[in-house]
Amino acid sequence: MLEKSFSINFFLKMNKKKVDLRYVYLRITVDGIPRETSICHKWDIKRWDQKLERAIGTKEDAKVLNHLLESIVININTYKLELIHKRETITSQILMDHVQGKVASKTKVLEEFQRHNDEMFELIPKEYAKSTYDRYVTAKSHVNDYIKHRYNKNDIEFRELNYDFIINYEHYLKTVRNCSNNTSIKYISNFKKIVLRAIAKDIISSNPFVRYKPKKNKVDKKPLSLKEITLIENKEFKTDRLSIIRDIFIFQCYTGLSYVDVKELKKIDLTESNDGIIWIKTKRQKTNSNISIPLLPKAIEIVRKYENDDKCLTTNKVLPVRSNQKMNEYLKEIASLCGISADLNTHKARRTFASTITLANGVPIHVVKEMLGHHSVKQTEEYALTEEEAIGKEMKTLTQKLENISLGPSNTSVRKNLLENLNKINLDDDKLNLLNEIITKLL
Repeated sequence: MLEKSFSINFFLKMNKKKVDLRYVYLRITVDGIPRETSICHKWDIKRWDQKLERAIGTKEDAKVLNHLLESIVININTYKLELIHKRETITSQILMDHVQGKVASKTKVLEEFQRHNDEMFELIPKEYAKSTYDRYVTAKSHVNDYIKHRYNKNDIEFRELNYDFIINYEHYLKTVRNCSNNTSIKYISNFKKIVLRAIAKDIISSNPFVRYKPKKNKVDKKPLSLKEITLIENKEFKTDRLSIIRDIFIFQCYTGLSYVDVKELKKIDLTESNDGIIWIKTKRQKTNSNISIPLLPKAIEIVRKYENDDKCLTTNKVLPVRSNQKMNEYLKEIASLCGISADLNTHKARRTFASTITLANGVPIHVVKEMLGHHSVKQTEEYALTEEEAIGKEMKTLTQKLENISLGPSNTSVRKNLLENLNKINLDDDKLNLLNEIITKLL
């Protein structure tokens, strides 16, 4: 592959003693990335022309040095032409390895992926959660299977990656692996991190992802309503298996804890303040951010229910949490028995806490952010009430206000106040105009 910029330079490198006799150095620069090395030859600075980058004079030693430098230039340019002919990537490191007699490193995709995963594993739990590492292990496994499926090889070099590889990998994930669109994009995103890492390490110069623009499907993330929560809470199950899963799910709904956080919640993470409030004080497994959550009465009730549970006593955990796979499997069964059409899963509980339990009841979003352990309010906004729910809530408030006022000339000021309040809802112009017309007719 042709490089954008290329240069070969020779210079005398200054030493600590600043003596006149100095080592001659070679510098190769490709696309702005330099590599340099000594050619193991000393020369007097007084007999060196830096503009020409050659030795001065007609003496035999000057001729020998200049001949050596010319030979190095010819060697580099010859090898560069070979790389162009083979359509191989040209980097300053590859050219320098050739000059030094080293075999140019042909880093392979899965080898680099494994190095990345090994480094990530060593940083658990300081910088990464175990679940994040597991996701990259699975992502590497998918790339490995795809390479075998398409190329009948155990691995390929990075230089073989291109746009065609990426789009066919996506197709493979959706067809052979039967992954959903969004799941496929997540795995490809994991692989993209490895490719960008290779670019940063000068293993490859071009990015095969440049033209790849995936689109995620919009997922219905609607939280449970208060009515649905009550249905689940009051449902009597014939087996302890479903009752336990229901209790854990409801505990999540009233605390906002993710699956892994409720699974790892220990009794020492519960503390009682001077005013008698029981708090959860711990760190999120995913981000290691601090979370402080005051327990609501329903959550306290569930904690006390499992104080003497055998599994909890053995592990010193607050609740006897099953695997995430079993939790979600049983939650689907619970939804069916409760007549709830929504797809119940452990993450919906976290969303329900943020939206139905807290934000819908006037808890400020910055407070909800802290309880969820989010780094920014923008993350929390994704959990906020939908526009439809917000409009419904404001219209209900409006109806109550209209029922409590009497018709008459004074309604002009009432109308003005109502419109000022509606402006705070942040509706678009069409909805605002419609509400304005309704208020005008009513008043």
